[in-house]
Amino acid sequence: MRRQTVRYRLKPAVFGLASLPALWLVWGAFTGGLGTNPAETLIVESGTWTLRMLLIGLALTPLRGLTGWNWPMQLRRMLGLFAFFYAAAHLTLYLWLDQFFWWTEIARDILERPFITVGLLAFTLLLPLALTSPRAAVKRLGAKRWQALHRLVYPAAVAGVVHHWWIVRADYREAMVHAIIMTLLLGYRLVFGWAPRILQRN
Repeated sequence: MRRQTVRYRLKPAVFGLASLPALWLVWGAFTGGLGTNPAETLIVESGTWTLRMLLIGLALTPLRGLTGWNWPMQLRRMLGLFAFFYAAAHLTLYLWLDQFFWWTEIARDILERPFITVGLLAFTLLLPLALTSPRAAVKRLGAKRWQALHRLVYPAAVAGVVHHWWIVRADYREAMVHAIIMTLLLGYRLVFGWAPRILQRN
């Protein structure tokens, strides 16, 4: 009964909530509600929601470990795909509204501005995760290889946090909150997941 509740009630609700930022940005773009620099707002907000979706997805495993609930794990795939959706939107908006698809300038940006480089790295790490998110990919790759591949989400999240930190010019509060949350989430995995496995092997 719990599984049916998650599938038929909670999943649509989470889908709707995760879609709201995108709908708000689209609405704001058409109604003039994105401030004096709509392009910057679109780029910044899509990037911020990419990181938030990543962190929420990473929080599901500690939530299960601390509460004993298994149902949050059924939301992990959806949240991961939303993270990639916002990442793809963030990259597209940067290429379009900031660089106007001027590829020589984009290449120079990647080489000369470290926060662009690490941001592109984060997207590159997320791309194979999105492509292998269908259940059929698990069968093709095998469970162990699929799980190993999807551990790329950890360096992707680190790269995303670094990208956000480096792009900030004055107010670091939000970037610091994201960095602290990511540190706690990865620290939980180190203490309760990775370290015990390493000790068992030794």
